[in-house]
Amino acid sequence: MLQHFSFKPMFAGGSLPGWTISFFYKNQRYTGDYMPDGNINWTGETPVEEEQVKKMIHELMIFHVYE
Repeated sequence: MLQHFSFKPMFAGGSLPGWTISFFYKNQRYTGDYMPDGNINWTGETPVEEEQVKKMIHELMIFHVYE
């Protein structure tokens, strides 16, 4: 489960191309850039369970950004 998930637009005005994300997973902080096509460019360490984490991020982004 992701904790303290946050996102903000990469550029002022909230227009694309993407969002900066941060969260805690298993007591470790991760950061990255979430792109409009769903790709994530990690700006720090990549989570060991990357595919599982990506699914959780996609669900959160769909709920908060695209709905």
